[in-house]
Amino acid sequence: MKWLGITHPKKNGVARVRGVLRSLGLAAMMLAATCLPGFAADGAIATATSLSGGNSRTVLTVTLNHDVEPQLFTLANPYRVVIDLPNVVFRAGEPPQGGKGLVSAYRYGLMGRDRSRVVLDVKKPVKVEMHTQEAGEGRVLILDLVPTSREAFLQAATRQRAAAAPEPPPAVAVDNSDTRPLIVLDPGHGGVDSGARSRGGEQEKDAVLQVALDLRKALLATGHYRVLMTREDDTFVALGDRVKFARDHNAALFMSIHADSLARPDDDVRGATIYTLSDRASDREAAALAEKENRADLIAGVDLTEEPDDVAGILIDLTRRETRVFSARFARDIVSDVRGVIKLNRNPVRSAGFRVLKAPDVPSVLMELGYMSNSQDLKLMLSEAWREKAVSALVKAIDSFFGARVARVPAASQ
Repeated sequence: MKWLGITHPKKNGVARVRGVLRSLGLAAMMLAATCLPGFAADGAIATATSLSGGNSRTVLTVTLNHDVEPQLFTLANPYRVVIDLPNVVFRAGEPPQGGKGLVSAYRYGLMGRDRSRVVLDVKKPVKVEMHTQEAGEGRVLILDLVPTSREAFLQAATRQRAAAAPEPPPAVAVDNSDTRPLIVLDPGHGGVDSGARSRGGEQEKDAVLQVALDLRKALLATGHYRVLMTREDDTFVALGDRVKFARDHNAALFMSIHADSLARPDDDVRGATIYTLSDRASDREAAALAEKENRADLIAGVDLTEEPDDVAGILIDLTRRETRVFSARFARDIVSDVRGVIKLNRNPVRSAGFRVLKAPDVPSVLMELGYMSNSQDLKLMLSEAWREKAVSALVKAIDSFFGARVARVPAASQ
């Protein structure tokens, strides 16, 4: 306050202290962000998001500590608005449940090295205007959404899609002279797609990544295998890219790791389930789960119009049949070798049309470790002691699957 034109010293001191604290807080956020994989030191931090307005006009704001160059595109079937932000880490907490106005829901997260994404699910075709404005020491990214016709929306989406072609994921060097089986571990979800959530807020993408990292370590320790992962951190990988990754590296086995959840928590439903690919689901629950898991690309704002058609041909069909036989055998090996260590579902082996299992020449399974909605399963999945036992049992199952082939290959020195 001022008294007779003189600034009160106590008030002035408080202001200076608050300024220092703000600077320290910003520095702490920058330090935390730079510790994340793929984040450059000059990257931006998103500190807050908000959604306002109604059905005639809805506004999303993203508060950033400095300016960025966002890239906007829209997708139909269903209607989505996507904003790619280079080198941005979100420190805005979890987006609120539900939406407002024209937006039914929105989410954000990492989409790869030096790239983040905001995805808005919109209720109808919208016209989007995007701009930024100064806000203190930072910038605010503003998206204005107003209703438009489907025709205008589709025309805009076509133009934007041509300008927003994604960069291919970086190739991973593999020693082809190494004859040991190559196993690809696929932690489900990641980045903008959190997967299932527990009642306490724990996320599937985090739980399954830790199990996959532990399993990779244990497999490498045997010296019998080479191991690659579709993701090693909290980034999103499209379903088709996960399959392509396994095929491009001539994987001998593909294992996708997930954790299920029920919309209505039921402590009587728990345990691990192993799924293989089938054109016809083994039961209604398997079909529902496959439909949910196959929505990952939609959740992450992936353009599905460019998805390639399934490869056809007699040789491919014969290969696919043989691959499914091997996949089914591996699923049985898992059940046999983990029983008594990992709690199994009452119906532990099932099948359905999971897109991530569609490599025609790579034996593939999807394992749901348990239910995030079940308190007992969740407690185990978050336990280091349980993960150690579970991983050991899975290594045994993989050894059983490769059997004599592994026994003939000398273990590599680690």
